[in-house]
Amino acid sequence: MAVALTVYNTLTRKKEAFEPIDPSHVRMYVCGPTVYDRAHIGNARPVIVFDVLFRLLSRTYPQVTYVRNITDVDDKINQRSKDSGEPIEVITARTTQMFHDDIAELNALPPTIEPRATAHIAQMITMIETLIAKGHAYAAEGHVLFEVGSMADYGQLSRRSMDEMIAGARVEVAPYKKNPGDFVLWKPSSPDLPGWDSPWGRGRPGWHIECSAMSGQYLGKTFDIHGGGQDLVFPHHENEIAQSQCANGVPFARYWMHNGYLMVEGEKMSKSLGNFFTVRELLEQAPGEAIRLAMLSTHYHQPFDWTAEGLKQARATLDRLYTALRNTADVVAAETAVPLAVQAALEDDLNTPLAISHLHELVGSLNKAESVADKAAAKGALLAAGHALGVLLQAPEAWFKWQPEGAALGPDEAEIETLIQARLEARKSKNFAEADRIRKHLADCGVVLEDGPQGTTWKRA
Repeated sequence: MAVALTVYNTLTRKKEAFEPIDPSHVRMYVCGPTVYDRAHIGNARPVIVFDVLFRLLSRTYPQVTYVRNITDVDDKINQRSKDSGEPIEVITARTTQMFHDDIAELNALPPTIEPRATAHIAQMITMIETLIAKGHAYAAEGHVLFEVGSMADYGQLSRRSMDEMIAGARVEVAPYKKNPGDFVLWKPSSPDLPGWDSPWGRGRPGWHIECSAMSGQYLGKTFDIHGGGQDLVFPHHENEIAQSQCANGVPFARYWMHNGYLMVEGEKMSKSLGNFFTVRELLEQAPGEAIRLAMLSTHYHQPFDWTAEGLKQARATLDRLYTALRNTADVVAAETAVPLAVQAALEDDLNTPLAISHLHELVGSLNKAESVADKAAAKGALLAAGHALGVLLQAPEAWFKWQPEGAALGPDEAEIETLIQARLEARKSKNFAEADRIRKHLADCGVVLEDGPQGTTWKRA
């Protein structure tokens, strides 16, 4: 199947036509979370970006395998356990569930396979043994290190010199290293830390080897797309390439896609600046679809500045789209493919801002449609376009009646409907003062009434 998809390949620094290794089965790996705390909005960006790509590929190719891992062995997890006194497995189980819950509210589809690092230690050990046998790694003082000098084109992804890479990585200077840039494949574990038996003693894997082993297990030695945040280009992805290509003797991933850095209100996100937000904290302010649309309003490859105003605009856009769907609730949407303009925007290296601009055009067409057939066609086109972006997936009434979980924001739905009926009775008896009082009372409670040809509807402000 000939497809017009183009992607920006970090490896070549240019946009390229996407040509899968096997057109009947596209394979993609994206680095997932390290599960020691709640996901923050920086973690959410690649989840959303590569979910849009997964949806696009799945509409286009017969089979797509999307692997996104869970890193559940890591020094940050060990430190969290030490600080809190909680067992590691309890921390990783709870935070993995939190991650799943949070990103589900962002309308992210589950990946095809979600491997956990701790379930793939045997594959990691095998890969390390291969690297040693081929002269690309060495054991020293209970550690195993990859010898960067053994790979002629080490640094091909980040395009940094060895001196730049060593400075940029703030590498650990250790007496057992042959070269300061050599990186850990395996390290010893003290009795109080997680560890597994290995030819080099009880220990645990380095971070980079985990993804090489898991991607190889499920996608093969060479696969189509490897994705992640720009912060992973070096050292993580650079080192994945080194390990995988030196162990397997073939190219690793053909296309490398990286989303840009995330800022908050023009500054780097950090707890010290007080501008650090978890996904859950934002979900207490706005629906997940609004967070998702705000994220997609900037091209994935560009830096993204998260702002309160951007979230407000995304919510207003969705208000407009859902209002059109609410006004045509009695019209059955026509079954239709994603509109060509939206599909073309997404095929152009996931140009989501352009795709969103087409949503505005589509809702305009729906609002102007007069015949039932025209309304059905326009509604179907709007829904198909929204679904391609992972929005407009709920009933309009659910959208307008959203409130944060556990929030006590005034009257419940039954009370609101009772007050709306009382207002209707007051208007019928020409008691407009009472009708206005009810409207104002509801407005004070955060409930906005909208009178239309089909009666009165409401939404939470």
